[in-house]
Amino acid sequence: MKNVFMSAALEEAKKAAAEGEVPVGAVIVRNGEIIAAGRNACETDGDPKLHAEMLAISRACEAVGGWRLSDCDIYVTLEPCLMCAGALLNARIRRIYFGAYDAKNGACGSVCDVGTMGFTHKPEIYGGIGQDECAAVLAGFFGQKR
Repeated sequence: MKNVFMSAALEEAKKAAAEGEVPVGAVIVRNGEIIAAGRNACETDGDPKLHAEMLAISRACEAVGGWRLSDCDIYVTLEPCLMCAGALLNARIRRIYFGAYDAKNGACGSVCDVGTMGFTHKPEIYGGIGQDECAAVLAGFFGQKR
């Protein structure tokens, strides 16, 4: 069964690829509805902080009127890096669902696991959701670049 929220994140990733960005997309869900979306914009805006998760967090905070996203879940096509995982912890996100694992930069189980590191907030973390399709979008993008 295809996850509708990961499918929405994949659509964001495909938009990022079309813009010349590393194809990562994210959506934040509250009460079964997408309240925010983001896609990588580092190249476009020249800012290394503009990962899909960071943009989705900012937009979700605007949508809920505060910085605590404790009743929200994120769906992201690639395992969050340490910066994004830290921001997700600080935002008190309830659950992190990610697609492809990132063996070089992943902070939700691959390189390290912020969910087990003793931080105050411990979100539930689920990896490999739609992994094949998420990894294929990344592989296609980098294949074209090379």
